[in-house]
Parts: sequence; C-alpha cells; structure tokens
Amino acid sequence: MKWHTPGEFCPLMLVVNGPEKYKLVASLWEAAQMLTACWPLDDGEEYLTAIMVCRDAIHGDVPAEDAREALIRAAKEAGIPVITVVH
Repeated sequence: MKWHTPGEFCPLMLVVNGPEKYKLVASLWEAAQMLTACWPLDDGEEYLTAIMVCRDAIHGDVPAEDAREALIRAAKEAGIPVITVVH
C-alpha cells in the first residue's frame, strides 16, 4: 500500500470550517483522512468518486495525481476552496 507518497502527491490546502481553518493535504493518507473523517458531504458523486480513486491510488492501481485531482473535484462539489501549494 502507498499511504505516504509525498513525492507523487503535490500538496494542496483546503479551506474548511472549524477551529483549524486550513488543512494541508500532502499525501494519500491525508487525502483519505480528509475524505473519510472531515468531509462535510458524504453523498456527492464527486465525493464518492474521490473515495474510490483514493483507494485505488493507495493500492497502487492508479497514480497519486489521479487521487489529488479527484479530491479537488470533490472539494469543488462540496464548496470547499482549494489552495494549490507550490514548493
């Protein structure tokens, strides 16, 4: 399994509600954590796709970049602003 792939997963920042307004997502593990524990909607089409793509990336079946792109689409669907992190 490929939980931590910082070189393959270009970091991004999600702007969320709550005490910790900015959430850095820099690995597949962090993407999975956001989607399963912190997501405001659990029935959107893009959300469900992001869950499946993230799982596939963790298993090495698709590139980590695909999971990142799916997370961005799910964030847009949920009204969560995304800030691309440049390093």
